[in-house]
Amino acid sequence: MCGFAGFIDLARRTPEETLLARAEGMAARLYHRGPDGDGVWTDAGAGLALGHRRLAILDLSPTGHQPMASADGRYVIAYNGEVYNFPELRAELEADGVAFRGSCDTEVVVEAIAAWGLEAALGRMTGMFAFALWDKAEHTLCLARDRLGIKPLYWGRCGGHFFFASELKALRAHPAWKATVDRDALAAYLRFGYVPVPRSIYAGVSKLEPGAFLTLREGGEPKIRRYWDLREIGLAARARQPTLDDIEAASRLDGLLRDVVKGRMAADVPLGAFLSGGVDSSTVTALMQAQSLRPVKTFSIGFT
Repeated sequence: MCGFAGFIDLARRTPEETLLARAEGMAARLYHRGPDGDGVWTDAGAGLALGHRRLAILDLSPTGHQPMASADGRYVIAYNGEVYNFPELRAELEADGVAFRGSCDTEVVVEAIAAWGLEAALGRMTGMFAFALWDKAEHTLCLARDRLGIKPLYWGRCGGHFFFASELKALRAHPAWKATVDRDALAAYLRFGYVPVPRSIYAGVSKLEPGAFLTLREGGEPKIRRYWDLREIGLAARARQPTLDDIEAASRLDGLLRDVVKGRMAADVPLGAFLSGGVDSSTVTALMQAQSLRPVKTFSIGFT
C-alpha cells in the first residue's frame, strides 16, 4: 500500500535537521500503510521535506527504497501504488538507453518522467497510484493521482507551509498544522455519507481530483491540470457506438478481465484474494486461478 507525506516551508526558514525530523514524524503516522521500510529526503534550500513508508511488493531489496531519485539526479519521488504496465514501459526506456538499478515500478515511474516529461508519462501509465515529485532543477513540486482516484492524496496550506500526504493524520504531526473542521464538508458527510471531492473534512485541505496533477513552483500558486477525464472517455465511446453481438462482447470482456487480473498478480511476495461473498470477488479469484500454477490463497472476514 505505502504512504507518503511532506511539506514545504514557504519562507525557507526551517533548518535541515528540523525538516528531517518533522518529515519522519509525519511518515511515522503512516506506519500502518508501510511497515517494511521508511525514508526521508530534504531540499533544505527550498524548504522541502519528503517522508515515506514502504509496503514492499515489488523488488524487496534496498534498490526499492524511497524517496527515490532519478538516475540523472533531477527528480526525487515518493510514491504509493502500482503501475501494472511497468514492464512494457521499462522495456521501452531500456531500448532508449536507460539503465535500471533495481526491478520495482517506482524506478520505472521516475525514469519515465525524466525521459518523457510528467504529463506524457502519466498518460502512458496504467495503474493505481499517487505520488509527490520534486524537480530539483526547476524547484517545482508535482502531486499526481491515478485516473479513478483509487489512491488517496491530500494537499493544503497552513501556517506558512504547503502540506501534502496520503492521509490527513500525517498532517497532525507537524507543529505548524492547525486543524479546523470544514462545516460544509461535515454537512456533506452527514447528507451523503462521505465528503465529496475536492473537499476534505478540514478547512483549507483538498483532495487532489482523480486523473489530475498539481504543480507548485517556488513563489507561485498551486496549479491543477487534468491528464485524463472519465466524462470525455465516455462521450468518445458513445460516439463510436461499436456494434457487437452478445458472443463477441462476452469474449472481449473475458479477455480484458484476464489481462487486468494478470497485471495485478505481479509481485515478489505471496498473493491472495479476499472473498466478500459476491460475484466480483469470486470472478477475480477464478481468473487468478486460471493463470496460476498453484492454488490461490483466499481470505474472508467473519464475526462471532
